[in-house]
Amino acid sequence: MLRSIKIKIVLAFSAIGIIVITALGLTYTYNLENINNRININLSTQELQNIIEQQIMQAQITTGIYLSVFVALMIIMGIIIAKVVISPIANLIKSAEKATKTERVKYLSDGSKKKNEINDLVSAFDSMNMELKENLNEVTRQKKQIEAILLHMTDGIIAFNLEGKIIHINPAAKTFLNLENEQNFEQVFNKYNVDINLEKIIYLDEWASSEKKLSLEDRIINLFFAPFKNENDRPGGVIVVIQDITEHAKLDSMRKRFVADVSHELKTPITSILGYADTLLENEVDMEINKKFLERISGEALRMSRLVSDLLVLSKYDTSKVKVEKMEFDLGELVKYTFDGLDLEMKKKGQIGECFVTSNVPLVYADKDGIERVVLNILTNAIKYTPEGGNIKVYVGFVYNDAYIKIIDTGVGIPKQDLDKIFERFYRVDKARTREMGGTGLGLSIAKEILDQNNSMIDIKSEVGKGTEVVIRIPTKQEKNIKEKNTEE
Repeated sequence: MLRSIKIKIVLAFSAIGIIVITALGLTYTYNLENINNRININLSTQELQNIIEQQIMQAQITTGIYLSVFVALMIIMGIIIAKVVISPIANLIKSAEKATKTERVKYLSDGSKKKNEINDLVSAFDSMNMELKENLNEVTRQKKQIEAILLHMTDGIIAFNLEGKIIHINPAAKTFLNLENEQNFEQVFNKYNVDINLEKIIYLDEWASSEKKLSLEDRIINLFFAPFKNENDRPGGVIVVIQDITEHAKLDSMRKRFVADVSHELKTPITSILGYADTLLENEVDMEINKKFLERISGEALRMSRLVSDLLVLSKYDTSKVKVEKMEFDLGELVKYTFDGLDLEMKKKGQIGECFVTSNVPLVYADKDGIERVVLNILTNAIKYTPEGGNIKVYVGFVYNDAYIKIIDTGVGIPKQDLDKIFERFYRVDKARTREMGGTGLGLSIAKEILDQNNSMIDIKSEVGKGTEVVIRIPTKQEKNIKEKNTEE
């Protein structure tokens, strides 16, 4: 096929060359004959006519030579052009044949094989179409996943383009910032007096501040600004992540208050100890005052010891370093033993104490030492804050799947507004009175931590001047077996 194309090109150039040269020759001959005619009119001699005929013959010979040379040149140019034009096409066809080796062959009725180029083309388009659909489906799936994530995120997300217009916002961001018709960066943040510059974030993100805190009524939110780039790796805009850090701020405030409370609680006994010690060292005092001062020093030292001990216990629970060893034990027996140990304290204040244990209380499954500490703490508080001649009653029973301890006293009671805060560390209803009685303000906090570790609950009801009721619920052996059975299933 390529050879025939080459021959056709060469023949085409040759034909063109012959036509051109022939036309030139005929024109040249025609002109000479015209000259001859003119000469014949004016001249009659034979010699002059012979000279003219010789010139015409010489012109014809020259024309034939030129024609031959021109034809040869045309043939050579045709061959060269054929090579220059046809060779790249031939190479291209060969490359295409190598790239499309997967050919389909049809078997005809006589058994011969025929290449089906149309089927190859259709197959290639089908393959490209399927690949394109798969890519589009994958992009669509990823887009929907991202949209679902942004839609259900608890953090707010807003994306701004280089002009400061909102290009994406999720419902959480609208809720956080109470957005309605705001469409650009300035409208969103200017009303909250947020001093932030969009250009600085985009182009000077390493130097510009990219984080701001904002107080909105009873909430504190954190705004984090991060620039993003487009497909050409150039700045494309800014993404703002909005987080509600109210709980973190509260915890941080509690931590600071806790440190301040610890410092205060330690400073008071230390100051007292130093004062009494300096008095004893600088002045000569009699034995009675000396003994009194030493007793106060010892008391303050014991108070510091209890405080440090309670802080260490809380620290261990906070860092999960307390090894809780749960076991089955008789709760009624434990409560009765703890109650009897405080009988002397109640008699000193003339208090009437009673302990009732029902007969159907099953074994409980918990940390025995921890539960004993909780019961001791609650009973000690009842004795401290119940006046002389008051009543303290303890009940141990069983309801549903929990054993319970109910401690009722006729003490001073707790104001209603303080009931939600009594489990906070160092929280005291009456600080002066608690400190005077030797309390650290950590007893109920430790009790709550212990009960949480044992899947137990505590509830306190109280009324000022009428007393307090404390109910503790602890899982029983039956509850433990039910949980283990559910886990196995």
